[in-house]
Amino acid sequence: MIYRSGQRIQPHQVRAKTFRRCRRGLDPDEVYAYLAQVADELDRMIRKESIILTEAERIRQGLRQWQSRHAHCTVTTSGTPDRDRWSGNRDRW
Repeated sequence: MIYRSGQRIQPHQVRAKTFRRCRRGLDPDEVYAYLAQVADELDRMIRKESIILTEAERIRQGLRQWQSRHAHCTVTTSGTPDRDRWSGNRDRW
């Protein structure tokens, strides 16, 4: 079996999949052409996922850095929403 629990199917597995031939079966050329399309789309999705995960990690690291720089800051309110200010060491900005 190509797909097992916890394992992802890979494009090369889709491309390499073979089917037994039977007299009243599907057109093999059509089946393999479709499998090639599926494998290509799977390949694109895997690359896109990799890019998205890299971007998400970059954003997480940026957020951690921002949180570290502003950990000492507190919000003070003067009573009106327009007057909210961050207090703390502004020299670090």
